[in-house]
Amino acid sequence: MDAPFADWWHEIVVFKPLVFEQAFEAVLAVREQHTVLLNICRMDPEHAQRTIDFVIGGVTALDGQHVRIDEKVFLFAPSLVAIKALQGSLIRDSSSKSIER
Repeated sequence: MDAPFADWWHEIVVFKPLVFEQAFEAVLAVREQHTVLLNICRMDPEHAQRTIDFVIGGVTALDGQHVRIDEKVFLFAPSLVAIKALQGSLIRDSSSKSIER
């Protein structure tokens, strides 16, 4: 028997890539309607920037959205997922400015 919540169940996929080539997996996960938490802390700065640029471009092409959580942590979600910040939390938008909500 299916669980009653089966229609709205959503997965969050956590990626901590080592190399740029793993960025494609994050875009594919969003295409499959998963939310992706991408942590680029293990990458050198040049590859980290290239990875983020690629994933932002791919997710945007899929009509998805993204939010910068921390300096090296980003959240990517398909268009059907609402991203909301709790009152008083600190989230950085895609232009890297800090916004208090």
